[in-house]
Parts: sequence; C-alpha cells; structure tokens
Amino acid sequence: MTTPAVVPLYFNGLYAYAHESHPPIVHQLVAAANELVGKPYKWGGGHRYLFDNGFDCSGSVSHVLYRARLLTRPLSSTAFASYALAGPGNYVTLFVNPGHHVFIQICGLRFDTSGSYAGEGPRWRLASRSYAGFHARHPAWL
Repeated sequence: MTTPAVVPLYFNGLYAYAHESHPPIVHQLVAAANELVGKPYKWGGGHRYLFDNGFDCSGSVSHVLYRARLLTRPLSSTAFASYALAGPGNYVTLFVNPGHHVFIQICGLRFDTSGSYAGEGPRWRLASRSYAGFHARHPAWL
C-alpha cells in the first residue's frame, strides 16, 4: 500500500496556509509558525521564554511544536537529534544538525531561520538548502 501524496501548503510569499485536507494538527503547526514570521533572529530566543521577542532556530521549532502540543519544553538543536522518530514524516519533518542547526518542513515547505542575510529570523522558505550533515526526525503519525 502506498501513501497518498500530501497536498502542499499554500504560500503567499510571507505566510503559509494549510489545505482543508490536512489534519487539524497541521493547521495548528502552520498557525503557530505564521505567528513567528517577522520576528528577528535572537540567539537563545524562544528557550527561556516560549513567547519571546526573537527566536533562534531551535527556539522557533520548539515554539511551533509546543503550540501544537508535540513538545512540553523548548529543546536545543542537540536535543532535537533524539526527538520523536528517525526519518522523514508524511506531513512534518525536522532536519537536525546536532549542536548547529534545526529547521522544520511542513507539507514540503521549509520554516527556518537561515536566510539570505544575517539576523533574519524565522520565515517560510521556498528555496532549497543543503541537507548535508542533517538527520531527518518526525513526530509519530505525522
């Protein structure tokens, strides 16, 4: 039995939107990520306070997962290396380079703090990036 193709998120260049066919948790993840769009990059942001004025990579991923009840506390990029299950998910995949960087991909659209200039905070990204050194993780059933 093959898994049906997942409908991609709609992306207007700034915000993402889930499709009606996506499970409710995908809508929650996307809404939480959209709330961080426009926040600046802040080293350590999102770790001490989940609702911070700026976010780093693991702080932004922690915030998104926490808001969807898939995490109980913020994690570092190193801690994300053992989060959930190994491998890509159907809807959600975290890409972890322990101690260096983590980002999340939801229905094929990347939410990441690594951008085109220094200090750019969490944003949805269409452009691909290198996956060298990254390991895929995903929440069970997603």
